[in-house]
Amino acid sequence: MTYRGRFAPTPSGPLHFGSLVAALASWLEARAAGGEWLVRVDDLDPPREVPGAADTILWQLEQFGLEWDHSVIYQSQRHSAYQAAVDQLLEQGHAFYCTLTRKQLAALDHNHPGIRAAVDANADASIRLAVPDRELCYGDDIQGEVCNNLHNDGGAFVIRRRDGLFGYQLACALDDADDGITHVLRGADLLDSTLRQRWLLECLGRPAPHYAHLPVITDGRDTKLSKSGGSEALDPGRASKLLSAALYCMGLQPPKDLQGAPPATLLEWGKVHYPEHHWPPGRKQPLPAELKVES
Repeated sequence: MTYRGRFAPTPSGPLHFGSLVAALASWLEARAAGGEWLVRVDDLDPPREVPGAADTILWQLEQFGLEWDHSVIYQSQRHSAYQAAVDQLLEQGHAFYCTLTRKQLAALDHNHPGIRAAVDANADASIRLAVPDRELCYGDDIQGEVCNNLHNDGGAFVIRRRDGLFGYQLACALDDADDGITHVLRGADLLDSTLRQRWLLECLGRPAPHYAHLPVITDGRDTKLSKSGGSEALDPGRASKLLSAALYCMGLQPPKDLQGAPPATLLEWGKVHYPEHHWPPGRKQPLPAELKVES
C-alpha cells in the first residue's frame, strides 16, 4: 500500500512553531516513505474561523517548502458526505438524537448516559454516536498501546450539532477514510480523539489508518504552543532557523555547515536522515530556551 499522509490545519489563525513541527514531521515521513502528502483545511466550524487564515496557512507552507500533492481539500465542501454518514449511522442504530443540554450534562459530570437518553427525530437536537462500555485499544506508532473505555470518558459523542454543524470526530475520521489516508501523524493533544475516530470508522465499516502522536511543543511554562494562546505566527524570513529548530525537536540536528541553508536544502537533508530520528518519550516536549523561536 502506498503511503499517504496529510496535514489538516484549522483556519483559526496562522501557523505557529508547534504547527510547523507537526507539518514537517508528517511531510518528511511521507517523503521518506516515497508516498504522498495531502493538505486538508478543516474549515468545519465557521464561528472559529479567522477570515483569510486558510490562504495564509497555505502560503506559509509554501514559503517553508512543504509542497503538497493533489488539490487542497476543504471540509466546508464535504457536507453531503458527512450527512450520508450520519444517515447510515442512524439507520444502523449506532447513532441517536439527543436533547440533553450542557447544563444537564454538567449535572451528569459531563458523562453522557448513552442511548437511553435518545429521543425521536428532532430538528432541535444533536445527533450522537453510541460507544461501547468496554476498553478499546490500539497501537500508536509513537505513544505505544493506548486504551480507554469511552463509555466512562464522556460517553456518546456528538457527530452533528444541534445547530446543524457536523462534529469534528465524524468529519476528520470520514475525510481520512475517503481520502485514502494510510498514516496519520499529528500532535499528542489529539490523542484522546483517536479511539473515538477509530470506533466511528468501525461503525461505518471503514478501515482506520495507522496513527502516531508526536509530543506537542510547549513553552517554558509547560503550556502548549497554540493559536488561542497567542503563539507567534511563522515568519518566512526566519524559515531556515525555524526549520532547523523543528528538526532538532524531532531528534535530528543538521550539521553546522547547513546553518542558514535554504529551506529546500534542509528539507532534502531531513528526508535522508528522517529514519534516524527518535521521538522523545511522552506527550509533551519543552522547547529548548536557547532556540528562542518564540519572542
